[in-house]
Amino acid sequence: MTEVNNATVVNVDLGDRSYPILIGRNLLERAGEEVSSRLPGSKTVIITDETVKKLHLKTLEDSFQSAGVEYSTLVVPAGEKTKRFEIFERLCDDILALRLERGDAVVALGGGVVGDLSGFVSGVVRRGMKFVQIPTTLLAQVDSSVGGKTGINSRHGKNLLGVFHQPALVLADTSVLDTLSPRDFRAGYAEVAKYGLINDPEFFEWLESNWQGIFEGGPEREQAVAHSCRAKAAVVAADELESGNRALLNLGHTFGHSLEGAVAYETERLVHGEGVSIGMVLAHEFSEELGLCPAEDTKRVIAHLEAVGLPTRIDQIPGQLPPIDTFMDLIAQDKKVSRGQLTFILTKGIGTSYVDKTVSAEPLRAFLKEKLDK
Repeated sequence: MTEVNNATVVNVDLGDRSYPILIGRNLLERAGEEVSSRLPGSKTVIITDETVKKLHLKTLEDSFQSAGVEYSTLVVPAGEKTKRFEIFERLCDDILALRLERGDAVVALGGGVVGDLSGFVSGVVRRGMKFVQIPTTLLAQVDSSVGGKTGINSRHGKNLLGVFHQPALVLADTSVLDTLSPRDFRAGYAEVAKYGLINDPEFFEWLESNWQGIFEGGPEREQAVAHSCRAKAAVVAADELESGNRALLNLGHTFGHSLEGAVAYETERLVHGEGVSIGMVLAHEFSEELGLCPAEDTKRVIAHLEAVGLPTRIDQIPGQLPPIDTFMDLIAQDKKVSRGQLTFILTKGIGTSYVDKTVSAEPLRAFLKEKLDK
């Protein structure tokens, strides 16, 4: 990790496909300069959503104009339901109509939905275009913009259609996080806390003491984003295609994705980070029930997530939830299922998560049913 032009630089080491993550304030204003120097001569298409368009698109377009970067702009609706095949198909057709070439670049300006969708588009149009991530949410800056996982949702589950397609550059402008709603910022924080819970108990302890500074936009914010990106970059470099320990990054996600699917991706009821927060608690509670995780660690996780305002229980999701069979079907479609065997990220305590491929359906079903019946 180095400092360049008032930005922290974290490198994702993937040989000739390595790329930098630039982290700092007001990076959007110099995005054109960064893109033109790293992808000289490339035409670009910016993909953003209706919400981000109003807040940040002009800054990016002005930067591209100043740097002489040729661009077009495509706008999609905001929200998780945008990650569907119809929108994906439309974007592919629009980019082909613009006559962009394989050496040109798709630029994702937005949160995780825009990044996942745009990355999938860039990965398949002309069998792979260049890709730049400019994440505008905390969740996207610390998680989804790094590592090359792209995708859209299916009626069978979340992120079941997609490709691994690494970006050429990630620009994480922490000043744009000032425009997030408190709910969206909290949701992103769940992914920050995840890095401590996976394998870094000292980081989790630091978060317990410094989370207010992260929320208030102090120097702790850049520290947390950089630490999270560095942690994810190390995992991705060691296991790019999630054949081994990269699956640890999904702590809480199997439960969380099933909750998102159960509410039909209605973000008014549950956003991704909230699902992850509840999912991480469920992972600790299930691990505790299996005799793996100390009860005091589970209580500590719940206390911290509640302190920052995140949900920790299924009954905090508004509206009626479907029966247990629906949850079990959604879990059975999880991307980590291997030859029909459930794969879970369980934990032996804070900072000691591991991949478990021995979880059987019946104890899981009984555990979830108890939580749903409360």
